[in-house]
Amino acid sequence: MELWFQLLPNAMLIFCRMTSFLVVVPLFSSRNVPSMFKIGLALFLTLIVTAAQGTSQLVPMDAQYVLLVIREIIVGLLLGFIAYLFFTAVQIAGSFIDMQIGLGMANVIDPMSGTTVPLMGNLKYMLAMLLLLSFNGHHFMLQGIMNSYDWIPLSNNLFAQLYGGQITEFLVKTFSSVFSLAMQLAAPVVAAMFLTDLGLGLLTRVAPQFNIFVVGVPLKIIIGFLLIALVMPELIGLFHQLFDRMFEAMQKLLNIVAGKALEAP
Repeated sequence: MELWFQLLPNAMLIFCRMTSFLVVVPLFSSRNVPSMFKIGLALFLTLIVTAAQGTSQLVPMDAQYVLLVIREIIVGLLLGFIAYLFFTAVQIAGSFIDMQIGLGMANVIDPMSGTTVPLMGNLKYMLAMLLLLSFNGHHFMLQGIMNSYDWIPLSNNLFAQLYGGQITEFLVKTFSSVFSLAMQLAAPVVAAMFLTDLGLGLLTRVAPQFNIFVVGVPLKIIIGFLLIALVMPELIGLFHQLFDRMFEAMQKLLNIVAGKALEAP
């Protein structure tokens, strides 16, 4: 019993990192996941990590303990935000497609977050989430946050890395990488819609009496849906690349906080 009282400050810090990670990371941060489940999972992971860490690194509960709590919360939020950032690439690609095929105003309510999202973005997001589950990606996420103490122990130098700007620079480069992935996901449909607009414009010049607005809008929607159906099998490979880049970025963030400067993915 005395040992558990000695480990209590460590367990509270570990619980802060686990909870902040589960609040932000995709899938676990969904509104459909009960809060009691998130808290219970965080407690379960805390017990495992605390037992694995043992008494090798006891943290005293002194005046600096509040700073340690804030530091652990920031670490968990950063790791979860990196994963969330890559999933936003799917919704960004969907918004590009919606604007091109004429569904820019047709937003739907996302049951995962409770906000309005693009129609195609929500479709691709749900597909990516199902593929993540089929690849056991949620297991890798939990394994990553549990193994994060191998790179970022409780006595880490996160504030020094934040002050030096390495983490900020990494986040900016990661965002540019996410935007480029979104363009790759949307490129086939966007390029086809550009050619469709070009063809409709030439048709208007050749036959001015042709009512382009009556035929053009439904034609673009039909072509857009057909192209999405055709490229859907190829999206699996792109989602594989997306998940690989996501886990690679999480590992690079761990190395940066640990003091090893790396380039963004």
